[in-house]
Amino acid sequence: MDLEEEQGGVSKGPQARRSEAEAVERSNWLPWVSTPIVLLLVLAVWTLAVTAFGVSPFILPTPADVGEAVLRMLADASTWGHVAITLTEVALGFLAALVFGLVAGVVLGRAEWLERALRPVLVAVQVVPKVAFIPLFVIWFGFGVTSKIIMAATLAFFPIMLNVMLGVRSVERGHRDVMLGLGARRWATFRDLELPSTLPYVFAGMEVAVVFSVIGAVVGEFLGGSEGLGYLVVVSLNALDAPQLFAVILLLAALGCLLYLVVNGAKRFVIPWHESVLTADTP
Repeated sequence: MDLEEEQGGVSKGPQARRSEAEAVERSNWLPWVSTPIVLLLVLAVWTLAVTAFGVSPFILPTPADVGEAVLRMLADASTWGHVAITLTEVALGFLAALVFGLVAGVVLGRAEWLERALRPVLVAVQVVPKVAFIPLFVIWFGFGVTSKIIMAATLAFFPIMLNVMLGVRSVERGHRDVMLGLGARRWATFRDLELPSTLPYVFAGMEVAVVFSVIGAVVGEFLGGSEGLGYLVVVSLNALDAPQLFAVILLLAALGCLLYLVVNGAKRFVIPWHESVLTADTP
């Protein structure tokens, strides 16, 4: 027998539920239709603006020039070497931030007295523009990838740590009391209560942190590097090669989207039961 869902005092029959399911299925296809349309409109307006107003290609190249530059770069093996360098810096910096952010967030979330004691230092370090640390990292760790990895980790650390700390403290005290009342040990309490409650906060921090990791690595390459996509941006700027500059930006955007999708996919796999995952599939 079908169960009827009560909502607002009105019960929904099988037909209503089937209509809702069909509406959800139709709306899931909307991004696949709307995104190409918006992209084509942007390209059309871009091309029209450049040709109609006679904008210099040194300032704003046409989409065709940018596309040609992208294809030229993708055909060049050295470009993939720069992509690999940036991807390595981002991945290692993000993983380091994840490990240290998890440990620091759990410790500070549980030991409130320690968080209070360190709060002035944490706030002071957090508000300082992290770009200011790059010269120090270059002096300490050289112009290689190490200084960029540390820069990426520095930017990604705080979003993860703060979200983990919030997640640890968001566990319902009553639920902890119930677990203690049932005689659950510390490991069982962590596994069955604290970990599931904190994971959504961990992934919220990771989604922000992975973007910050890309920013940290690229800014580090701007200011003190000889390889990577950030370095290619500087090379393109010095050569006044606007099409290649746009092409590198597109590669960086693709890299950032790919990493974000990886983190988002991991979230869907690890916490498929959470509201943030369920609502993403509904209109």
